[in-house]
Amino acid sequence: MEYILIIISAIFVNNILLSQFLGVCPFLGVSNKLSTATGMSMAVCFVITLATVVTYLLNSLLAKFGLEFLQTISFILVIAALVQMVEIVLKKISPSLYSALGIFLPLITTNCAVLGVALTVVQKSSPFAAAADGMFNLGEATVYAFATSLGFGLAMVLFAGLREQLALNDVPKAFKGVPIALVTASILAMAFMGFSGLV
Repeated sequence: MEYILIIISAIFVNNILLSQFLGVCPFLGVSNKLSTATGMSMAVCFVITLATVVTYLLNSLLAKFGLEFLQTISFILVIAALVQMVEIVLKKISPSLYSALGIFLPLITTNCAVLGVALTVVQKSSPFAAAADGMFNLGEATVYAFATSLGFGLAMVLFAGLREQLALNDVPKAFKGVPIALVTASILAMAFMGFSGLV
């Protein structure tokens, strides 16, 4: 039951894009086409999940030696290395997706959602976490990271679908492009606010 609550909370209630506003750059930049948004979502899902597991274990090692102050810099280095690995794998497996993502794939390195999830998991895994939060073990941390990345992907795909539909509609000249995208994103965020209080 605990895992189900973590999944529902991470995907709908505390959606990383629409509730916490982390990872907005790819949300606005890669959401013009549904295919590109789906590819970016899969890459981010893989990187967030893997980075969270590795940083969780790395944090345990840092805590053991009293080096918690190196958390942020070491997490950034781990995330950068993982993104390079994903880039190499995508180049070999799916060159079309690799070329479609273009500059946005290396930008996963600086995607604040990846670092944000890793730091959130570490905070919720800390013995100093609030009693109401409880503490995450490795399994719960992995499920939380995967569910958060699914929430990221859900928001990306929904937004990309909406933007494709908007491109076919007659939008007033002043709202064409980014303005209507921002209005649509705000309405989508308000729709996700309806899930608050669910968990």
